[in-house]
Amino acid sequence: MNHEHFPSRRSPVLAKHGMVATSQPLAAMAGLRSLMEGGNAADAAVTTAAMLNVVEPMSTGIGGDCFALIFDAMTEQVSALNGSGQAPAAFTLEEAQRLGLMEIPLTGALPVTVPGTVRGWAALLERFGTMSLGECLAPAISAAEEGFPVTERISAAWREAEQKLSQEPEAARVYLPAPAPGELHVSSDLALTLRAIAEGGCEAFYHGALAEKIAAYVQAKGGYLTTDDLAEHRAMWEVPISTTYRGVEMLEHPPNGQGLAALLALNIVEGYDLGAMGFFDATRWHLMMESVRLSMVDAGRYVADPEMAHGSVSSLLSKEYADQRRSLIAPKEALKLAAPGQPQHHDTVYLTVVDGHGNAVSFISSLYYGFGSGLVVPDTGICLQNRGACFTLEEGHANVLDGNKRPYHTIIPALAFRDGRLWLSFGVMGGFMQPQGHVQVLVNLVDDGLDAQTALDAPRFRVDERGGPQVSLEAGVPAATCRALAAMGHDVRIEPAFWSGFGGGQIIAVHAHTGVLQGGSDPRKDGCAVGF
Repeated sequence: MNHEHFPSRRSPVLAKHGMVATSQPLAAMAGLRSLMEGGNAADAAVTTAAMLNVVEPMSTGIGGDCFALIFDAMTEQVSALNGSGQAPAAFTLEEAQRLGLMEIPLTGALPVTVPGTVRGWAALLERFGTMSLGECLAPAISAAEEGFPVTERISAAWREAEQKLSQEPEAARVYLPAPAPGELHVSSDLALTLRAIAEGGCEAFYHGALAEKIAAYVQAKGGYLTTDDLAEHRAMWEVPISTTYRGVEMLEHPPNGQGLAALLALNIVEGYDLGAMGFFDATRWHLMMESVRLSMVDAGRYVADPEMAHGSVSSLLSKEYADQRRSLIAPKEALKLAAPGQPQHHDTVYLTVVDGHGNAVSFISSLYYGFGSGLVVPDTGICLQNRGACFTLEEGHANVLDGNKRPYHTIIPALAFRDGRLWLSFGVMGGFMQPQGHVQVLVNLVDDGLDAQTALDAPRFRVDERGGPQVSLEAGVPAATCRALAAMGHDVRIEPAFWSGFGGGQIIAVHAHTGVLQGGSDPRKDGCAVGF
């Protein structure tokens, strides 16, 4: 290992019998309590996720989507849960063209897709859990009814969405004014909705009075969501996609998630000896940024609903394809234009749980942008996501809008195995930063041997998700590195250290011989890793 040291903000958390790491302490503790009371990783994941709906409402909610990778220690198998929803059946490309749309807007009813989270929770518990959905929702219901103290970063993110929330009377009534740090926020309407789901199961969300309220409100606002769209939605079980990086098997969720981008970038960057370079060596950063840039361009072309896309993931993930893409990278000059290869045939929450039996859940959920579409269904507390804005309106594109189609999704969970054993359950939330964060964190862990916390504390870069030349560097990257990258042709921007624009990650690492759990939690969020 040869890198300049940088100060870690805190040491990793160590435990033996179970651990939870997420972006809000009350949510982490709710999940840990579930483990301590005999629940397993699946139970704790749903409990934590439900609590995050209450305590971090701009980022996640039952009006959004979720994805998970689950490692079952008994069978030693990994399952991929796709809890994302589809576009309304009636909202097709032809309909968007009739409306004169050039792109799908970020707010209002048009970007609202079927919320997949509640079905995702139920599917996860049905296959892997030991607790009922009602038991897992109980802590969230209590927090919503009694109120919770708002943390500093969540308060700041809440304030950033004030203008959006003020545009809709119900959103303003429920979520404004934005609470200051330390203020209590009560979510009475959301508590009633969660209680209805706890008593009636996920069918209480997708059928009956609640579904009718959701559909009627979206239609009243000019959208297309119907009760049939809600009733027909199902969560999907899929097979993870993977690659090897210096002997580590890295698993991601398959498309329609963008985990493909992380694997593509790792395949490209594996061709360079990063560990032999100084951590802040400009060449190292240049090679990683170019690898990420190429992978993001490919993901933008090929990631789409797997039931409607026809791309070959195995061809994209071949080492031969990585060699082809790597050959485009100049050692000292930024790419002027990145285009998709031709293989041969902004707000989210992430949590990770590992229980005492070795089961792991890497789980992520989101409303996409802060408070999603800005629409809150009257008298329910449900904020609806704007994930439909991820569709393109380009005819013939894999991710083009169509009815009953799932959009490109930015949220991605990850697992990693070393010598056939579970090593990491981790993720880095934050829109198109997510695969870039996966790459940088894994390189920190593998090439530099950093612990879980230091790997998250390390400064990061973020390239333009369209593959353009703009790159943002986190304050803390030495000025000499920044100047050298600019001299190579990168359009360098410096942004504040520990800002959420560089993602918010959580890691649980499992020691190969002792089974001791090592947790890290990103200082760019308010959360923590907790264990027992």
